[in-house]
Amino acid sequence: MKIFSVKFKGSSKKINMFIDNFPEYAFAGRSNVGKSSLINCIAGRKKIAKVSSYPGRTQYINHFLINDRWYLIDLPGYGFFSEKKVKKKTQKLIVDYIFHRKNLVCLFLLIDCRFVIQKIDLDFMQKLNSKKTNFCIVFTKTDKLNHQFIEKNISFCIEKIKKNGLTMPSWFKVSAKRKDGINNIVKYIKKKLNDFHQSCKQKLNIPNS
Repeated sequence: MKIFSVKFKGSSKKINMFIDNFPEYAFAGRSNVGKSSLINCIAGRKKIAKVSSYPGRTQYINHFLINDRWYLIDLPGYGFFSEKKVKKKTQKLIVDYIFHRKNLVCLFLLIDCRFVIQKIDLDFMQKLNSKKTNFCIVFTKTDKLNHQFIEKNISFCIEKIKKNGLTMPSWFKVSAKRKDGINNIVKYIKKKLNDFHQSCKQKLNIPNS
């Protein structure tokens, strides 16, 4: 799938500020896990999504329209904010979007492969499962470790997820810096897009061409 058009449509503090019917693919995870870098890499643009080395900088929902047909959504990171008031408000925004935004087709949950999976991530997965939210896991920053440690850490994360009674969803490992694994995510988005459009045709009783 070729990405020929990327437009930043704006930042929102409400989940229904943008009301068109394009499918959305959102990126969530703890602060500073690499959401903006991954979005830039998928979109093939260096600075479409703002990247910061300081956690908690993204506090709104950022919308990027791709090929005038679908959205990449950069959600605020969860788990770090300097002010409790800001944290509470931002966490509510994340939850409201994920569980109430009808256009959301798939959520990509990012986990930094360098670290042990956190309780906050496991709790978040429990909520996603309870709401039957379609999500994948993306292990980020694989360029920071050698192959042996990457596989060891990812295996440990998968084991811990299963021990917490969770079904392991589809997962990817990526490096935005080296662009490793990016094509696999793009292919997955393409498949989900095809499924989405097929579902829309069926609802409207439109025959396949």
